[in-house]
Amino acid sequence: MDVILSEDQRILQDATRRFLEGRAPITALRKLVEAGDVLPDAAWREGAAQGWVALFVPEAHGGFAEAAQGAVDAAIIAEEMGRVVYAGPLLSSCVTSFAIAQYGSAAQREATLPALAAGETAAWCFAAPGVQGGIAPGGVRVTRHADGFVLDGVAANVDNALAAQHLLVTAVNDVGVSQFLLPAGLAGVTVQELETLDLGRRLANVAFDHVQLPADALVGQYGAAAASFERQLQIALVLQCAETVGVTARALEFTLDYVQQRYAFGRPIGAFQALKHRLADHAAQLEGAKAVVARAATAVQEQAPDAAVAVSIAKSHCGRQGTEIIRDCLQMHGGIGMTWEHDIHFYLRRAVSNEALWGTPAAHHERLCRLAGL
Repeated sequence: MDVILSEDQRILQDATRRFLEGRAPITALRKLVEAGDVLPDAAWREGAAQGWVALFVPEAHGGFAEAAQGAVDAAIIAEEMGRVVYAGPLLSSCVTSFAIAQYGSAAQREATLPALAAGETAAWCFAAPGVQGGIAPGGVRVTRHADGFVLDGVAANVDNALAAQHLLVTAVNDVGVSQFLLPAGLAGVTVQELETLDLGRRLANVAFDHVQLPADALVGQYGAAAASFERQLQIALVLQCAETVGVTARALEFTLDYVQQRYAFGRPIGAFQALKHRLADHAAQLEGAKAVVARAATAVQEQAPDAAVAVSIAKSHCGRQGTEIIRDCLQMHGGIGMTWEHDIHFYLRRAVSNEALWGTPAAHHERLCRLAGL
C-alpha cells in the first residue's frame, strides 16, 4: 500500500504502526493465545477510538466517511495490523459498518453505527462450506413470512463470531440475495468454534435454526442485495490482501536481518549467492503484491468498473505469493524457525489462513474467468 500515499495517509500509517507496536505487539498475541482469549478488547477499543471503523461511518453517526478514502485508508491500517499479526476484527467490523451505512435503514444506522465506531464488533455470516464458499452467499437461506423472516442454515468460517455483538447475515432463496442485521445471541443462533491454524484468529460456524426476525431486521431491499454483497466482498478482499502484504513484508524484514547475523563458514549466510537470488525474487514478488493491492483498493474506493477483477487479481497474487515467501523465509531460519519461541510461525499461519479464507487463489482464478465471460 505504500506505492503512492498522500501526506495524510503516511501520517495514518505511521500513527497506526506506533500504536500497534506499543499496544498490540506480537508478544501480546502470544499472551492472548496462552490465555485462550479471542479479542484484544482494550487495544481494539483504543484503536477504534482512533477511527479505524469510523472510516466507513458517516459524520452523523460518529464517523468521518465523507472526509476519508474508506477502502484505501482501511487497507493502510490492515497492512500495519499484518505486521504484528493483529487479532482484532477490523475486516468484519468495517464490512458491517459499510453495509449498514450504505444500505441500512435510518433506525439501523442510528442504533448500530455509533456503537461500531466506538469499539463494538460485528461478524459477517454468509459462506457455505467449501473452497467456493468464501466468494458467494449460500450457507444461509431465508423464508419470508407475513410478519417478518426466518433464517435457516449454517454460515461457515465466520470471523469474530465468538466475540461479536452484531451479526450481518447474507441469505439466499429463489427470489435472490437478502441481508439482515441481528444481535448476537438471538434464540436459534448457535456458534460453534473451529480449530484454526491461525492462532490469532477465531473462526466459527454459525448455525441458524428457524431464527425468526422482524421485518425491520432487513438491510436494504428483499431479494435485491447481490450488488451490495459484491461491494462488501470487494472491501473484505482489499483488507485481507493488505493484511497479507503486511504479514509478508515484516517476515521478509526480519529474515533479511537474520541472514546477515547468522554465520556459516566464516561468512553471513546472506552473502551466499543462492540466498541472495531467493531474497531478491521475494522482494520483487512483494513489490508486485503491494502494487496490485494499491490498485484494488483504489478501484474499490472509486467503484471502478473493473473493481471485481482488481480484487480477485490481488487475492490470487497475494494469497499465493505471501505463503510461498514466508515458507521460504522459515527455511532460511533453519532449525530456530521451526520452534514455538520464534515469531515466524505466527506470520506463516496468518498467511496460510488468508490464502484459504474468502476464496482460495484457485477459486478467484475461476471467478476471473467468469467475470471475463469465459
